[in-house]
Amino acid sequence: MFGGKLRSSGRVRVKICGITNEPDALAAIEAGANALGFNLVRESKRYIDIQADAGWIDKLPKEICKVAVTVNPSWDEAFQISHLPFIDALQLHGNESAEFCGRLAEAGIQFAKALPVEDSKSLLNVPEFSTDTVILDSASGREFGGTGKVFPWKLARQFVETHPNLNVILAGGLTPENIAEAVRRVCPHGVDVTTGVEASPGRKDHRLIEAFIRAARRVEG
Repeated sequence: MFGGKLRSSGRVRVKICGITNEPDALAAIEAGANALGFNLVRESKRYIDIQADAGWIDKLPKEICKVAVTVNPSWDEAFQISHLPFIDALQLHGNESAEFCGRLAEAGIQFAKALPVEDSKSLLNVPEFSTDTVILDSASGREFGGTGKVFPWKLARQFVETHPNLNVILAGGLTPENIAEAVRRVCPHGVDVTTGVEASPGRKDHRLIEAFIRAARRVEG
């Protein structure tokens, strides 16, 4: 999951995305999250100024993977963000080309590529994005993630089975109520949640985070 930092052992990895403040970050870590996502898209309800928040992000445990979520960044933006000392990987959530991704890989930048899933055609002829980590998320018009909508999990399962070389991260409408079924049906490398553990956009419900991670890990047992 997200480059070399979260490889391993077969257990499902959990990323809590849309983190905007230190208390939510610490609550997610305490509950057992493996990765945190920080949204750098200015139009998002969960946008944070990564430079202004650098102080508390930099103090988070080193073993937690810190992911900067971007949409169609320029090369300079991607390069600068990826070289922040407290960012471990990028999450490309827009229409980034295979060529752009290849350039990132050549530069040694860790990243994941998100693919919007609407129907069975969405995952046909997927380009080579030069990363071993792919996020399957719900397609929803002009929005990029955080929609709270579920797409057909059978499509994700088919993708997992036909791409055994990829670390597939399942996103889109996951909640404490449905995450166990999602993990059982899809068998993803990891899961990624934003809306499903929020009290309001950009503010997490700590009890929901705990319930989500507990339910995801219960399947492993």
